[in-house]
Amino acid sequence: MKLKLGLPKGSLQDATVELFRRAGYKVTVSGRSYYPSIDDPAITCTLLRAQEMARYVEQGTLDAGLTGHDWVIESDAQVHEVADLVYSKTGSGKARWVLAVPEGSPIGSVKDLQGKRIATEAVNLTKRYLARHGITAHVDFSWGATEVKPPHLADAIVEITETGASLRENNLRIVETVLETNTKLIANKQAWADPEKRRKLEQIAMLLEGAIVAEGKVGLMMNVKKAHLNQVVAVLPAGLKPTISALSDENWVDVLVILGERDARDMIPELKARGAEGIVEFPLNKFVP
Repeated sequence: MKLKLGLPKGSLQDATVELFRRAGYKVTVSGRSYYPSIDDPAITCTLLRAQEMARYVEQGTLDAGLTGHDWVIESDAQVHEVADLVYSKTGSGKARWVLAVPEGSPIGSVKDLQGKRIATEAVNLTKRYLARHGITAHVDFSWGATEVKPPHLADAIVEITETGASLRENNLRIVETVLETNTKLIANKQAWADPEKRRKLEQIAMLLEGAIVAEGKVGLMMNVKKAHLNQVVAVLPAGLKPTISALSDENWVDVLVILGERDARDMIPELKARGAEGIVEFPLNKFVP
């Protein structure tokens, strides 16, 4: 069994390769090749633009792929969603497709777009958005540099953003959010019906999700005298359930806990003051609840 997996080429490529690394897979992209190697003989990889991914997965050219929820909607592809993977090129937040207009534009809502011209890369998504609001407007496909189109080439744009910084730099104002989106692991429906491929995809999804959950978390391991255990555990954030293990010395226990990296920074001195010793902080690649 070979699983044909599509990985997004472009802005999300490096973040995806890093996510797979933390999930336990070594993906190597060589020069201009569109066929990265992966250290799993059951998987073959193809680099493909996220905009095209859902179409090739739907057709069965690929068994599965990683692409944005937005591009699944844009291409109207009939695929199975395996996992919701909230990561991006700059961090772990979701992105938004937004309606934006020049500062000073009289456009204050989607209702003001009647008869206007809109530039966007997501034409179908934008047309559906307008139709939901009963608005008829001219929607032009933008090949790039969409932010520079208003006001001379378009009255408004629908563009994707994570922080809004690029829009502000181009003197644009966000009017409304059209769609919130993030990366999805999607599968061809026939591939998902295949027991071997489905099992493999479920394994990949579990490891990728575990890598995302582990982002920003660390493990703390420490030795604590039983006499100090309650006061050490009391300082841990509510909801954390430490693992407590016996040591060869019956007067001591080992305490292991998973928590946020910033929480650990503030907590280690307090744990030490309450009697914890031999405190070790270690990074996490994956955390599978």
